[in-house]
Amino acid sequence: MLTIYGVYRSRASRNYWMAGELDLPFTSVPVLQARRLADPLAADAPLNTLSPAFLSINPMGKIPSIEDDGLILHESLAINLYLARKHGGPLSAQTIEEDGLITSWTMWAATAVEPHAVKIVLAHDNGIAGTPEGQAIIAQSTAALETAFAVLEAQLSQFGHVAADRFTVADLNLAEVFRYAMSETALFENAPRVKAWLALCQSRPAFRAMMDMRLREPE
Repeated sequence: MLTIYGVYRSRASRNYWMAGELDLPFTSVPVLQARRLADPLAADAPLNTLSPAFLSINPMGKIPSIEDDGLILHESLAINLYLARKHGGPLSAQTIEEDGLITSWTMWAATAVEPHAVKIVLAHDNGIAGTPEGQAIIAQSTAALETAFAVLEAQLSQFGHVAADRFTVADLNLAEVFRYAMSETALFENAPRVKAWLALCQSRPAFRAMMDMRLREPE
């Protein structure tokens, strides 16, 4: 049985979406980010990323983590690659070439896109998006993302998807990373294939089910 540690309002959303795509039964163990709590080490604090019980699962104190038939695994994007390989089906690679492309594009998203997109999200989450400091951060991050959007725009012209002629785990992983930049509409208007692709990914029933659960959680 698959166990997912983390809340929906975190990178665990990627793994909840993936489990839905694969129709996998799972147990959800909510683990809050410690930064959201006044005293994460208080005796009555909910399970969080600094709780000893969770640190026994992930000593890095980050969510998500999973436990799957005795295997403990961290890093949301890697978890999705593992689940795709284990369970097969159309979301997984059908050839060694597809496997290479799926892995490559996932690592690209993690290194070339997410660091900049996260800064945009944090500017909004921290309430500084309307300040000069926040606007500078968003402008700098948006400029840094223009190349990535152009690269993905060109890639989507081949198949309409990231790594194959169908929706795969690469599309799911990248869609969750690019979602962080959705507040910057100009990026998407200048990359119409990226805009249409993300809308298509987010129209999938498993994404909508995950997002419904996410919206039910307190901010």
